[in-house]
Amino acid sequence: RGAPRGARGGALGAGEPEVETFQAKAIKLACCFVGLQGSYVTWGFIQEKVMTQRYATGMFPSTVFLVCANRTLALVVAGLLSLYKSRVLRQNAPKAPFYQFSPCSLSNIVSSWAQYECLKYVSFPTQTLFKSSKVIPVMLVGKFFHKKSYPWIEYVEAVGITLGVALFMVTEKAKKAPTGGVEGDSVLGVLILCVYVFCDSFTSQWQDRVYKTYHVDQYAMMFGVNFFSLLFTACSLLWTGEMGLSLAFLAANLAALANVLTLSLTSATGQLFIFYTIKKFGPIVFTIMMTTRQMLSLTVSCVVFGHALGSGAVAGTAVVFGVLFYRTKRKYDAATRATS
Repeated sequence: RGAPRGARGGALGAGEPEVETFQAKAIKLACCFVGLQGSYVTWGFIQEKVMTQRYATGMFPSTVFLVCANRTLALVVAGLLSLYKSRVLRQNAPKAPFYQFSPCSLSNIVSSWAQYECLKYVSFPTQTLFKSSKVIPVMLVGKFFHKKSYPWIEYVEAVGITLGVALFMVTEKAKKAPTGGVEGDSVLGVLILCVYVFCDSFTSQWQDRVYKTYHVDQYAMMFGVNFFSLLFTACSLLWTGEMGLSLAFLAANLAALANVLTLSLTSATGQLFIFYTIKKFGPIVFTIMMTTRQMLSLTVSCVVFGHALGSGAVAGTAVVFGVLFYRTKRKYDAATRATS
């Protein structure tokens, strides 16, 4: 689908709107695909490397510092884009009370922390597949906190995803249990992943509420959320002493410094590609791209870090991604019928 009405050309009131050629749109779509895949596949690879690989002086000391570093660059990027839009383009976007960004910022911090921390206890493929089941907590949060209703087919899809994830987890747990000690850690890792998906679901639901209530643009949302995230994480790091510990670790391990900078850069560019892709091509195209990204990230992790998946795990993965692609196609068909 194309961009929302009024987002394609210049001043629509001054003559005919500019018609975008198929070639131009195809080039933009290809750029969005490459940008999203490049940003987030790289981000996932570096994320696993930082959390699971030993540097010269040991393991990276602080998960919260990684979240703080990501939010710092994202805040700078969002601030510059907001200034460009208001000062250069003279486009003044609606504003929301600034405190409205703090609840989703706090849940975003917890979900980001959990996303890193769980890699100490579960493999990256487990994390990736578990993240693919976010549709389930999104539905639960929407139903119980926002009184939303969903058609029966969505519940069927949720059950299918749950079964696929369960098959994957049971297979991997059975494979790892004989080594001793890992089984308990895996349970803790799954609990941390549950914290991730529920906090991430709350974040998206709260952001949707702010968008609909105050009609802010994506740069205001990006700036507000990252401002509070940076404030909260910096205060935590200073309070616990992990700020100095992490900076000293980076000074002693230049490879870790390069990894952290790469994480921050790809996180910021990934957010920009997300906003542009959704605005230009709609959420369905974006969902297809991100589901593809999860599959690519899982493949890269298995190849580079040597994760061997059993037949049950492969079957579970196929079920989850099969349901996700069917879900996306169903929504695309419904959107096509609604516009025809």
